[in-house]
Amino acid sequence: MNKKDILELKRRMKKEACTFTRLCGCYVDADRNKVTTFGETFLNLEDEEFFKYLDIAKKVLSGTVGNNILELEFPTAEEAPGGRQQFLMGLRESALKNDELMETFYDLVIDNYSYVGNYLILIFHDAYDVMTRTSDHNKLDESEEVYEYLLCAICPVTLTKPGLGYREDENRIGPRIRDWVVGVPDTGFVFPAFSDRSSDIHALMFYTRDTKLPHTEFMESGLGCGSKLTATEKKLTFQSIVKEVIGEEEEESEAMFLNIQGNLNDMIPVTADEEAEPEPMPLTTADIAEVLADSGVPEEQAAIIGKTYEEAFADELPEAEQLVDPKLVEANGRRMEKLGLIQQVANLTQQLNETRSLPVTESEDGGDDAPAVKTYDVILRVKPEKVGQIHSQIIDGKKCLVIPMEEDEHAAVNGVNTTV
Repeated sequence: MNKKDILELKRRMKKEACTFTRLCGCYVDADRNKVTTFGETFLNLEDEEFFKYLDIAKKVLSGTVGNNILELEFPTAEEAPGGRQQFLMGLRESALKNDELMETFYDLVIDNYSYVGNYLILIFHDAYDVMTRTSDHNKLDESEEVYEYLLCAICPVTLTKPGLGYREDENRIGPRIRDWVVGVPDTGFVFPAFSDRSSDIHALMFYTRDTKLPHTEFMESGLGCGSKLTATEKKLTFQSIVKEVIGEEEEESEAMFLNIQGNLNDMIPVTADEEAEPEPMPLTTADIAEVLADSGVPEEQAAIIGKTYEEAFADELPEAEQLVDPKLVEANGRRMEKLGLIQQVANLTQQLNETRSLPVTESEDGGDDAPAVKTYDVILRVKPEKVGQIHSQIIDGKKCLVIPMEEDEHAAVNGVNTTV
């Protein structure tokens, strides 16, 4: 499953390309009671409803693959008779026209979806005639296969906020009538998965709006799949592991943490072709050890982090991009730029000190061949054309250097503009 597969399905969700055959739904209250159920031929809906439901379906195919959209595989047991995969296969084959199967599906969601409040279960049936493509991505006028699938969206239903409004029937301003509004999907799935432009009945595409707290209970108990961490969960888990070992209060620890983010960012693969998706490159324990070493993490702490990393991500190793926080990478860039400027100032200061301390060929007592070092009190930097104009002159009994100045010429002493 990749981004192109998701976009191919999503592009069809517009009036002229949509082929949804049927839509069914169940409204559930906060006490987990079925308030109402319905079933409609999708293409017969009025335009206002048609587009609202289509927007909800699009949301289930929105977000980032690996974060909002996860590919979940069914264990072998769930593909046997009585398993979740077998049930979804039957539901698909019924094209949502079997009322008994629909009731069983609603019960499955209600019993295994943990949510406080009212929500609406929506499920769409579609049959997509997948056209053959040439190597240059042009469509051929022949069908490769028919991808028949179900798309489910679980949407919170909330009461509108109280307020004032115009009461037309009474011709006055009064309390607004509050009603229940269907929101964007909180959770959803597409079965079977659409992978490499083909149906994969051994997996489904799971959608979550909240990438920090996805409904893992629904992944496992409701759909019968093993749960997976989102990219956000992987990032937060890794950051927690690192901070627990190196600390986060001291300046040195903060610098190491930012260095780790910078070095991880450098490991994100980049492809020459912007349209091509880079091959997934999971980070092994050896990769993490290298990043920690390059970031200045002591060997003993790096070993602890490596071991914890291996245990935390035993089921699925994350990719570099999934562990990187762009804001922290940017902060590290600013920090490195600041350190570079400080180093430049130090280098320039050293060069200035070396310029002011020049060796003299004779020693003070005249008996030692080793050169002595004399520090000059006055160092001049002038334009080449002014050098020939400089001369010495006795003024008030003191030897002075005289530099003739024209009216339109300016001078700076120790870097400060001076009026002469």
